Amino acid sequence: MHGTPGAAGVLDPLFPRLGNGGYDVRHYDLALDWAPARSGERAEQPLRGTARITSRATQNLSAFNLDLKGLEVTSVTVDGRPARYGQAGTELTVRPEKELDKGTTFRTTVDYAGRPGPLEDADGSEEGWLTGKAGTVALGEPSGAMTWFPGNHHPLDKATYTLRATVPKGQWAVSGGEPETLKPKPRADGRTTWTWNSRRPMASFLTTLAIGRYELSTGRTSSDLPLVNAVAPGEDAEVLERLPEVLDWSVERFGAYPFDSYGALVLDPGTAGYALETQTRPVYPGAPGVGLVVHETAHQWFGDSVTPRTWQDIWLSEGFATYAEWLWDEDHDGPTAQDTFDRLYATSEDAGLWAFPPADPPGPDELFSDPVYQRGAMTLHQVRRLLGEDRFARLLTGWPKKYAYGNARTADFTAYAESLAPDTATRRALTRTWAAWLRAEGKPDSARPGR
Repeated sequence: MHGTPGAAGVLDPLFPRLGNGGYDVRHYDLALDWAPARSGERAEQPLRGTARITSRATQNLSAFNLDLKGLEVTSVTVDGRPARYGQAGTELTVRPEKELDKGTTFRTTVDYAGRPGPLEDADGSEEGWLTGKAGTVALGEPSGAMTWFPGNHHPLDKATYTLRATVPKGQWAVSGGEPETLKPKPRADGRTTWTWNSRRPMASFLTTLAIGRYELSTGRTSSDLPLVNAVAPGEDAEVLERLPEVLDWSVERFGAYPFDSYGALVLDPGTAGYALETQTRPVYPGAPGVGLVVHETAHQWFGDSVTPRTWQDIWLSEGFATYAEWLWDEDHDGPTAQDTFDRLYATSEDAGLWAFPPADPPGPDELFSDPVYQRGAMTLHQVRRLLGEDRFARLLTGWPKKYAYGNARTADFTAYAESLAPDTATRRALTRTWAAWLRAEGKPDSARPGR
């Protein structure tokens, strides 16, 4: 049987070239060496990496692609045998010496080097490899992970990770997951290697790596979950003392925490202009307020454990995380969720909130706009009003449990919500709600659910 090349892209509605077909990654083992020398041999290639990628072929494969941008590949092997390869744009095409049969598990090893840099998104923000006063950080939503390691960089392909980063003397390398040790033994030259393991499946956009002179602190939650925080020098991290409180509240609202550790990575404000729900260790652009901590913590259930199947489904992440903020306020003597809904609905018809329906962002530049966040949360509030408190509470815990460590799309959510409806009339009202709040252009005609 003859194989065919895997697709160079998974035809995501908003990012058709992102990701690759023909295989499913099971595990990434990344070994990185970071030496930002001012001059000399390493000046132009401060990052050297080896990516060992364990995958399973989902078709008979004669070739397959990996996503990689701005770094030079020096060697590729498949199952220990040299493979032909070529780079063009963000695509690394690999042709193994022997074709791969469907169902075969294989290991691809890629050696690469270069100077990683930022990637400008359609909305003008930057992701990828960013530099600040405290050091560097890698952020990957939606596609920045390709700036520092080769992979299948679409949310649909989740994998576990082992990351080893060797860094200069006196610097720390902080990532998601669990560290093998927070006191790595220095090498003869004073440099240290930090190892982090992510044992739960993770989309590559949720990976991170921060290298610099961060201040590390550890702790435990009431359920004995380990906490690891890394804070840029001079940043006020007092709010991080409330992480156990926020996590306990989130568990009460959303069910068991889906991962094995938690914490935060606080950057100096000039490094990135946004927070990101990197798995187990969210990134903050300076000291966060408690509302932002609640938002990024909720993402561990909604976005990290249950990840959108396509980028068009991102409201399933941001709508839930935004609604978590509303619930926190409601539970802590702030405005009720209904108060927040009413305030937003009172905005004029030409407000940005109504620019497009949350389930259909028109382009990559609108992924992080108000219709996705606020109108997405408003949709959830309408579901709450239709289902009632008890059934909506079941939705908040049951939805992330049903799709834990996997992917879901809008149709999965609407079907799940309808399965909780007590009667036919409620199911019909939910159907009308999807039409008015998730899919219709413009401001819905009525603030009442099911109209």
